Amino acid sequence: MNPPAPVIRIGIFGSDPTPANERHGSGLWAAGYAAAVTFAEGTPVPLGETLSDEFWDEVLDGLHGVLLVGSETTPEPRTADAERLCEWCQEHRLPLLCVDHGLHLLNTTFNGTLHMNLARDLPDSLQHRHPPEKGLRHALNILSDTRLARLYGEGEVVVNSEHRRGIDRLARGFRVCAQALDGVIEAIEAVSDNWFALGVQWQPASSTATGLDIQLFRGLVQACRERQQTPARRPVRMAA
Repeated sequence: MNPPAPVIRIGIFGSDPTPANERHGSGLWAAGYAAAVTFAEGTPVPLGETLSDEFWDEVLDGLHGVLLVGSETTPEPRTADAERLCEWCQEHRLPLLCVDHGLHLLNTTFNGTLHMNLARDLPDSLQHRHPPEKGLRHALNILSDTRLARLYGEGEVVVNSEHRRGIDRLARGFRVCAQALDGVIEAIEAVSDNWFALGVQWQPASSTATGLDIQLFRGLVQACRERQQTPARRPVRMAA
């Protein structure tokens, strides 16, 4: 008999606004990030929305990966905590998945910049934000030879991406792995083969997501398993 797979603990930083009674868009499991991590065979560990010096040593070292959830209304102190978290994950090569505004936090942490209002800054772009409508969807193109393509397959998919902000200048050390059909960046990933860091604009755990979106969480859990099998590395910092 094969031994049981080791427990993979995924820390979830940020709040999850998903109502408790909703189902994921596939209908196969509950909506929400903790439920998605669990379905992907990880163990969710809520981290809250703030960090302390004591927290880093006692909790992060006991995690195998991190899920960063953000929103455009995240207060400034929490934004600073999220950016510190991204830096810590990069230094320790801890697998990191960032969703929704978490994508923007990942990009700005490593010196990227944002369009604060896509409709104003890129008037010829698609309408990426439709506040009155829940779960509006649009197509995007997943680029070949990327981690995201290995999870979703390359080519065109449709996602539940609604946002006012967007990436302007890409962070150093990252590459684009998905774009909307108007060219707006919808996903980025670390260039390094030694660090699984992926940020997506859409909401893969919500009631408007598709069954394909579970691949993001499975990819995170698998990256954690692979890291466990790799000899420990000294912490490193990304070049400024």
